[in-house]
Amino acid sequence: MSEISADSWKDAQVIWDYHQMHHEPRPCSVAIGLGSHDLGVADATVGYYRQGLAPVIVFTGATSPTSKERMPKGEAVHYRERALELGVPDSAVLAEPRARNTGENIRFSRALLEERGIEVRSVLLVSKPYEERRAYATARKLWPEVEVVSASTSMTLADYAKSVGDARLVIDMLVGALQRLLIYPAQGFMVSQPVPPSVYAAFERLCAAGFTSRLVRSSAAS
Repeated sequence: MSEISADSWKDAQVIWDYHQMHHEPRPCSVAIGLGSHDLGVADATVGYYRQGLAPVIVFTGATSPTSKERMPKGEAVHYRERALELGVPDSAVLAEPRARNTGENIRFSRALLEERGIEVRSVLLVSKPYEERRAYATARKLWPEVEVVSASTSMTLADYAKSVGDARLVIDMLVGALQRLLIYPAQGFMVSQPVPPSVYAAFERLCAAGFTSRLVRSSAAS
């Protein structure tokens, strides 16, 4: 992290804190683990299942440029295999292997649960720590009738950057996720979230400092 200034790191911490919803995990109808390159999401989802917070798990995700080499069978399939390795019964974990963005994660998981006849009144939505708010805002738009509880692995920004092994990339991802919260509501992809002035100012400073590799430069889907 030596190449990142103290000021930029401080700004990243502001955005990291904002991205987390700080919900208290509680029992829900289902736990949905959003696929990514990070198997920690699968582990966290299994942890909530073991706590009795959901009777069934859905893992959702196809492959992406960041996961295709590590998870050639698809994110949801690898997540499900991980859950089975950790002792979750086969009957309690479903895989939705087609979703390629957050909106599809929600829509396809909802359709799968309806197909299986599973009544859903609340969702424990498990994501990477910096994607909690984005996932929540997307679910509230696409599945407004259910209660959404956001959750992730509990860890600090420093520990997360260490686990990824590239602090600059992590800050780029924080900035990119915030930009989507700013622009996607107008495109119908998610509900609007209030962004405090301090968070927006941190975002602008990080953009000016060059943390821009994950910014949307077109009207890509959520």
